[in-house]
Amino acid sequence: MTAPPLRSDDLSLTYFVDGMDCASCVQKVERMITTLPGTAEVKTSFTKQTLTLALDEAQTPRATLERNLKSLGYTPSLLGAPTSTSASTAVSAAAQDHDHDAPGHTHETVPTGTPWYRSGQGKLVVLSGLLLAVAWLFGFFAPSLSVYGYVAATLLGVWPLARKAYASARLGDPFSINTLVSLAAIGAVLIGEAAEGAVVVFFFAIGELLEGIAVGRAKAGIQALAALTPKTALLLEGGAVRELPADRLAIGQTVQINPGARVPADGTILTGISNLDDSPVTGESVPVVKTVGDSVYAGSINTDGVLTVRVDKAASDNTIARIIQLVEEAEGSKAPTARFIDRFSRLYTPGVVAVSALVAVVPPLFFGAEWYPWIYKGISLLLIGCPCALVLSVPASITSGISAGARRGLLIKGGAALEAIGGVNTVAFDKTGTLTAGKPRVTQIIALHGSESDVLQLAASVESGSSHPLAKAILNEAKTRGLTLFPITGAQALPGKAVTATINGQTVHVSSPRYAQTVVSLDSGLQTQIAALENEGRTVVVLHDTRPLALIAIRDEPRPDAKAALAQLHHMGVKTLMLTGDNARTGQAIGRDLGLDVQADLLPEDKLKIIAGLKAQGGIAMVGDGINDAPALAQSDVGIAMGGGTDVALETADAALLRERVMGVADLVGLSRATMGNIKANIAFALGLKAIFLVTTLLGYTDLWMAILADTGATVLVTANALRLLRWKGTPEPLGAPVSA
Repeated sequence: MTAPPLRSDDLSLTYFVDGMDCASCVQKVERMITTLPGTAEVKTSFTKQTLTLALDEAQTPRATLERNLKSLGYTPSLLGAPTSTSASTAVSAAAQDHDHDAPGHTHETVPTGTPWYRSGQGKLVVLSGLLLAVAWLFGFFAPSLSVYGYVAATLLGVWPLARKAYASARLGDPFSINTLVSLAAIGAVLIGEAAEGAVVVFFFAIGELLEGIAVGRAKAGIQALAALTPKTALLLEGGAVRELPADRLAIGQTVQINPGARVPADGTILTGISNLDDSPVTGESVPVVKTVGDSVYAGSINTDGVLTVRVDKAASDNTIARIIQLVEEAEGSKAPTARFIDRFSRLYTPGVVAVSALVAVVPPLFFGAEWYPWIYKGISLLLIGCPCALVLSVPASITSGISAGARRGLLIKGGAALEAIGGVNTVAFDKTGTLTAGKPRVTQIIALHGSESDVLQLAASVESGSSHPLAKAILNEAKTRGLTLFPITGAQALPGKAVTATINGQTVHVSSPRYAQTVVSLDSGLQTQIAALENEGRTVVVLHDTRPLALIAIRDEPRPDAKAALAQLHHMGVKTLMLTGDNARTGQAIGRDLGLDVQADLLPEDKLKIIAGLKAQGGIAMVGDGINDAPALAQSDVGIAMGGGTDVALETADAALLRERVMGVADLVGLSRATMGNIKANIAFALGLKAIFLVTTLLGYTDLWMAILADTGATVLVTANALRLLRWKGTPEPLGAPVSA
């Protein structure tokens, strides 16, 4: 269905919805909202318990929306003040912070870590259990009174379910899970089976409680990330050090980080050298030596040296905040399988009610059978048919899979991406900064006019405004030699071809040999030299104005784990391919060493054509890190960005490797396959168990007690199976594979 267009005067609202903590809860809320005119851009998350939408109050007043949520049994609390859709980012920020002091917040939520028995659902379970126990004890010395205890326990448990069922029916969803359980429990009381009715609602309440606990476990690891950033920082100002709250740090300020302290903000090291433990952020277990010019992440641990760091990002935009935001958004993004299950359940649940009614009525009416046994069987079928386990089977696995990936430095931006990664046939890699470390260095300068220092000074001046890894190599070499750069004007980048600038009135180019040959004449001697360097796996750039001035050879070594990662992908049946804008000789030299096919001399538009062709042959994933890779990342079925890449690549990609290891690609494929295997097992188990109990109930072998176990038991087992993904440790390397660093 096409979403209605947003209007500038639509309100952007974000609510914390207390009690909306399961997949079926989200489903009920979404179905209710579809009945309201003037709603658009609806996003729900049962892990955050948030609802975000754009609302035209001329069609549906906000009070109506809130009243409908309350009638479904949920308590909405507005996070932040309502804004127009053009200013909705402010509300999103408020939602991330869960600001419980924000205007419109009207309730006290249960704090994280609160014992289960203090939650509303926990209290219901305890009270229902006590009434059941009392009724059971009455059965020994006052049997006539025990039935009242069972009826009381049934009514206590069924009242909130019946109220939600009524609200759902009034709002367009008459066949909710609450409806099925309410009908079964009330029906049991009416046919004189109050004890079984009480057990039905008690077990159902336990199932919902366990589901909430499981969801809490799945999201606890992500929520714990927020606690990694220290509360205070040591600000360096005017030669003095003073302490202030870390969330008040501003971009450009300088902080001091002492040994053993956590980094308070994303930034760049200005002075000092130390080992940084990035494991809380990226999952990388080995501390990394970092020094002047290197980036640091908020939440990392400084193990030994004293560092001074320039703050590059505000607290709301640091790496941890972005991870939390993206993972929470991802958990609310439904996979195709989840959307199919949602559509299926809309037909499945009314079908269950119809079949149950037919089983209860047809044999007595048309075949003279006794009413009691068949009504009893019909009630049992209502419980057996509850789609709780089925509805939960996909989102529980997706949530666990995304959380497990985030803890290993694999940031996946949605259920659709997680599902698609495991099904790709081919993974295409960019070279520089992806298969290679992205830290090339100048290995040789062949000056054709002037000295090495002269030509290097020119080349570095032209590249001074570029962030490309090859440009950085030239700039680093000039810095090492202590060269002063010329002022430039008219700097321009031609992606995949050249960088040009004007120096002292003369246009100077730093080009690929292929592009340089279209501008100036390269004689056979120069071409031979270029070929020899490229055959050694070096990248050659040509410095020229109206004539060739120099050849600069640059070498970027493959990442230590690249060969093992590619071998792992081949072992998993995934083809690999390098797509690079570098020359064919250099690309082939790297490709031979790593063992993958190579297509080189590619412009960004060439990569797009190749990706489109590979998509026609099956799933294709693209791995890259630069601005030039963003179109290819977007074009592929799954775009994967190296974590150290540009913001453009990270925002365009469907997944990111925070540890900057090529093995992360194999881990993504392995995690996706493990998650989809988990989902298939859950669906098969949920439907299979129901099929077994359907047959045994119709044959008279199972009763209401077993029917509710078929529902609640399946829900518990499906949840437990999904939680196994939280212990996922990564993809084991095949025997005989090269050892990764």
